[in-house]
Amino acid sequence: MGIIVSQIKTTLEQPRDFAVIKARELLGLSENEIKRSNICKSSIDARHGIAFVSSVYFELFNEKKERALARKFQNVKQSIHEEFSVSFGDKPLCGDIVIAGFGPAGMFCALTLCEFGYKPIVLERGAAMDERISAVENYWKSGVLDPKTNVQFGEGGAGTFSDGKLTTRINDPLCARVLEKLCEFGAPEEILIKAKPHIGTDKLRAVVKNLRARIIELGGEVRFLSPLEDIDISGGRVRSVRVNGGAVPCGALVLAIGHSAHDTFEMLLKNGVELVPKPFSVGARIEHLQADIDAALYGKYAGHPALPPAEYALSCHENGRGIYTFCMCPGGFVVASASQNGSIVTNGMSYFDRAGKNANSAVLVSVSPEDFGTEPLSGAEFIRKLEERAFQMGAKKGASGAAPAMLTREFLGNGSGFSLGRVAPTYLPGIEPCDLRELFPKFIGDGLCAGINSFERKIRGFSDSDSVLTAIETRSSSPVRIPRDDSAAALNCGNLYPCGEGAGYAGGIMSAAVDGIKTAVKIMEKYRAY
Repeated sequence: MGIIVSQIKTTLEQPRDFAVIKARELLGLSENEIKRSNICKSSIDARHGIAFVSSVYFELFNEKKERALARKFQNVKQSIHEEFSVSFGDKPLCGDIVIAGFGPAGMFCALTLCEFGYKPIVLERGAAMDERISAVENYWKSGVLDPKTNVQFGEGGAGTFSDGKLTTRINDPLCARVLEKLCEFGAPEEILIKAKPHIGTDKLRAVVKNLRARIIELGGEVRFLSPLEDIDISGGRVRSVRVNGGAVPCGALVLAIGHSAHDTFEMLLKNGVELVPKPFSVGARIEHLQADIDAALYGKYAGHPALPPAEYALSCHENGRGIYTFCMCPGGFVVASASQNGSIVTNGMSYFDRAGKNANSAVLVSVSPEDFGTEPLSGAEFIRKLEERAFQMGAKKGASGAAPAMLTREFLGNGSGFSLGRVAPTYLPGIEPCDLRELFPKFIGDGLCAGINSFERKIRGFSDSDSVLTAIETRSSSPVRIPRDDSAAALNCGNLYPCGEGAGYAGGIMSAAVDGIKTAVKIMEKYRAY
């Protein structure tokens, strides 16, 4: 069983495992009463000075005393480990389980199915990891995009070229299973205890390859450069899928296609699958010196060797519209993330050590069908036009793949100067000075100004400090949702399973992975293994 003691504070000068001693003394436990102990969660509190705040796990030899301590102390609760189990259905599969997409949702759906004796076929439109890395690095150097394999498409999904952030707003027991599996495949064990865990782009690549190897070892199949081209639906069921010109008989189809598969959305709509537009967000990446963010958030403690690079998450509301920072990358880079020629998309990336000179984050303004239209693909069309406009602005002097950029202070002050200061933009293949007010619809431009001014009141120097805005960020979430019923199937197709970010049911690596596991469970509850 065990108990968890929360809110144990230690100083920067105390060793991290001192939290275990403090928790033990708080509860009045002797060492010989403890069977096992460890720190199970740790975060930084910078509100009043700097402190580490930990939760400590104890397993005692006496379970009765565990229950008594949980009753006695407000910050003590019993730790209940729930075994992961599945109730299996008996309906026969009339074809293979096909999973379209090998991002977090598709990976964890496939892995879960394989662990229980099913043998899915995974179709990934992009290339395997090593080939994908080569294609992406070539794009960053030359500006020449491979539409088949890029930051959005390929093994591991869009999250592979990010920070590998594992923070999530969902509170689901399956989150622990995802973290444990990631560690099993090579992720640093610290992700099990950090309040804001991350793997880093560099380490995440190996983790994804190891996970794929396990799927194949268990009998699954992963096909790269194999886009879902079409589906045959009749009698309310997917009968087969077309991939690389051939048909694959399909007993169940999981759509883990990611938020950027706009051409797949069009194909699904053509085949009568219900899609509805959903809100998403648009904005730009802002870059500061990481040292400035450290100083603003850590004060006199900035630079202390026990502290990681500082990070932030900010939000406000202006005129009924949400404005917020997203995917903040301490010590990271702004990266080119387009998936279609003639477009510009930005994203953020960090390596595990987060040792880069700059910090960056998206600053986003929420948009809704009221802004872009109520047809199923109105949001996707809104995104396409903005990304193409950004490309045209970046290429106005002939630069290949350059992104439009502007000094934050000029954007806020309606200026037009561009004289770089201490912040050197990290975007490759390069930036082109532009007036971003000409890129954004007025409501987005006004929202960005309001948000940045609001965030300045929370982090001193956020709006100046030579910071740079690089546009455009449009891929924070899917512009559509594919409605599904309680069995996780699409409303008008009983063996079609919309899953993860692209279907509108997740917002990051963790929530997408959890949704992939839950989708696998729903399939197993209905169908027996082969």
